Order: sequence, then C-alpha cells, then structure tokens
Amino acid sequence: MNSKKSAVEAARICGDKKANNILVLELKDLTVIADYFVICSGDSTTQVKAIAQHVERKLRDEGVRPLRTEGAQNAQWVLIDYGDVIVHIFEEQTRAYYELEKFWLDAPRIQVDDKNTPALGRKE
Repeated sequence: MNSKKSAVEAARICGDKKANNILVLELKDLTVIADYFVICSGDSTTQVKAIAQHVERKLRDEGVRPLRTEGAQNAQWVLIDYGDVIVHIFEEQTRAYYELEKFWLDAPRIQVDDKNTPALGRKE
C-alpha cells in the first residue's frame, strides 16, 4: 500500500470511530519527517484510545504495521508512526492547544467530509 493510500485509509478508519475534524496533510514536498500526517480528534481520552486501537488493528489487517506508538498511556495525544504516514489522534482540548495544523499551512490537504470520503483540496 503506498503512503497516500495508507493515509487516506487511516483517515477513513478514524471516521469509523467517529473521530472529529479528520484531516490529511501532504508533507512530502515540505519535509523529510513524513509524506503524510493524518490528524483527528476525539471527545474524550476513552474515544482517543478507541480510535488509536482501531487504526492499529485495521491497518495491521492490511499488512501495515507501526514503527512505534506514543502517548497511548494518557491518550491526550496519541501518535502512531508508520514511517511515511504519521497519525496524530488528539483529545479536543489538546488539539486546540497545540494547533499542529498551523505549522503546515502550506501543505496540500485532503479534507474528509462527514461521509468519510476524502476530497483533495488546499485550505485557503
């Protein structure tokens, strides 16, 4: 599975667990950190944990395994590192505090609508 397909699939999987404000950032021309960030949030730490576990389980079923997972213990910000794709799952208040998206304003974005269907576009 290529990195874009993995990122879109991760975003869809987040949507399965009712994640909020799902966003995919294409970073491959901007940094060597990763090709894509998937960013979403949950209403509680319980939901954040559920989203993270669901992403790991479903992508593992597709043969995609994380290099590492961080933050699962307190579940305010869980980071799942797949190498070319990094999934950030925030508790709402933590996401608002760190505003990770603002660091990547120049990145092309794949917005995920309410039906979990990505629509390629650039945020203005």
